[in-house]
Amino acid sequence: MYGKSEQRDDYQSVPRPLAAMARDLPDGHRIPPHHHRRAQLIYGTTGAITVVTGHGTWVVPATRGVWVPAGLSHGMSCAGAVAMRTLYVEPRPELPREPTVVSVSPLLRELIEEAVRLPVEYDREGRDGKVMELLLLLLAPHPVPALHLPAPDDAALVPLCAAIERDPGATWRTGEAAALAHLSPRTLQRRFPAATGMSLARWVQQARLIHAVTLLAGGAPVTSVSGALGYATPSAFTAMFRRALGTSPTAYFASGR
Repeated sequence: MYGKSEQRDDYQSVPRPLAAMARDLPDGHRIPPHHHRRAQLIYGTTGAITVVTGHGTWVVPATRGVWVPAGLSHGMSCAGAVAMRTLYVEPRPELPREPTVVSVSPLLRELIEEAVRLPVEYDREGRDGKVMELLLLLLAPHPVPALHLPAPDDAALVPLCAAIERDPGATWRTGEAAALAHLSPRTLQRRFPAATGMSLARWVQQARLIHAVTLLAGGAPVTSVSGALGYATPSAFTAMFRRALGTSPTAYFASGR
C-alpha cells in the first residue's frame, strides 16, 4: 500500500534519524522474539497489540503505543486485525532505556500516518524533513497507565504466573496459588510482591484485564468476556474494568477509533 519495505532490517541503517514502516497484520498474527539496533515505537491504528519482553507484558489499543528501547528482545501478537505503524528511532541518550506505554494523541497519530507515506531517505531540508522533525519532538515518550503484567524475577513463581496467564478467569485464592508454587501462603504473600511489584490479587486482575482487552479487540462481546473471566454478570465485569482503566470497555475501544 505504501510502496515501502515491510522488513524491519531494512530500516535499521538508513541515513535518517527516523524511519517509519507500515504493516497490516491479521488477527492472531505473531512475531517471534527479536531485537534491532534502533529504538522502536510499536503502534496499531486498529485492534490491540500485545508486546512481550523479559520485563513483562504490555497490551495496547489504538490510543496507545509501546516504546521498546534499542537492543531489547521483544515479541508481539495481534488481537483483531492490526494496522501496525512502527517507528524506528536512532538511539539517543535522552530516550528511555526501559520499555513503557505511551499515549498517542490525535496529532501524533496523524504524523505517524504521514511518516509511513514518506520515502525512507526523505528530504531533510524540505517539507518532509520538517514533518519528521516535528514527529521526533512529539515522540518523547510520556508514560501513561498501562496494561502491564510484570514478569516475576523469582524462578519459583514462574510456573504460577504462567498458569494464571493461561486461565486468568479461575479463582486464584492464596492457598491454592501457594500450593502450585510449592510455598506456604505466608511465604507467597511475602515473595510475590517482591518479585513482581504487585500483590497476587493485583497481578491476577491485571492478567484478567489483559485477557479481556485481547478478547474485546478480537470482536468478542462484553457478555462472553465477562463470563470467560469468571464474573457473575457483565455489569460486574464492566465495573472492574472502569475502576482499573477509567472507562467502560465499549468507550475504551471507541476512543481509539
